[in-house]
Amino acid sequence: MLSITDITKHYGPHAALDGVSMTLQAGQFCVLLGPNGAGKSTLFQLLTGLFVPDRGTITIDGLSLQHHPAQALARIGVVFQQQALDLDLSVRRNLQFHADLHGMRRATAIPRIAEGAARLGLAGDLDHTVRELSGGNRRKVELIRALLHRPGLILMDEATVGLDPKSRQDLMQGVREEVAQRGCCVLWATHWVEEAEQADRVLLLHQGKLIADGSPTGVTAALGYPTLEQGFIARTSQPFPTLSQA
Repeated sequence: MLSITDITKHYGPHAALDGVSMTLQAGQFCVLLGPNGAGKSTLFQLLTGLFVPDRGTITIDGLSLQHHPAQALARIGVVFQQQALDLDLSVRRNLQFHADLHGMRRATAIPRIAEGAARLGLAGDLDHTVRELSGGNRRKVELIRALLHRPGLILMDEATVGLDPKSRQDLMQGVREEVAQRGCCVLWATHWVEEAEQADRVLLLHQGKLIADGSPTGVTAALGYPTLEQGFIARTSQPFPTLSQA
């Protein structure tokens, strides 16, 4: 579903990403774990076409992002780190606007909006303005929006920052259900180790390099510490990490 080969991105002399490669399959819930400044947001900016890599290739569902950007980007759904909803529009109108941008017929969009809202407990909020919702429920609206066009790849960029534990867990559960029901692929960026522990696969990013890749237990073992949290803290304190396959 996603293939990244030797992606490199510099800001001046600083390499935000340095030769990162990964291949993600359909049906995987993958967590991109890294401390602040590791390069997670830069990678997401490249994956969503906001910036162009200095070197390397990105393929989404078999489509080159460089050569077929519109078709490739149509295969993804995104929840960005910064909220991107119109606070003064209703939940329903926010979602309908997104469906219109994707060229979805109203006969398709209306039941999908209702279905998504019901699944995430927002059926009674569709006609409320986004401004009236809690932070957790706003994130749920963004998730519904990201899933409306049934993307094969879902990108979640630090989507739980600022949420309380219950809202964080609800959001993760909603994403995991989508993976189970539709077999899509999720790349979930976070610096919370407890979120990574719930993943099918963990990709550990530090100083622009991928330093470990595997199951949570496999990465924990490869890092050489009793817990994933201990290994994460220890290895991301080192200046020159090396890739470990787990």
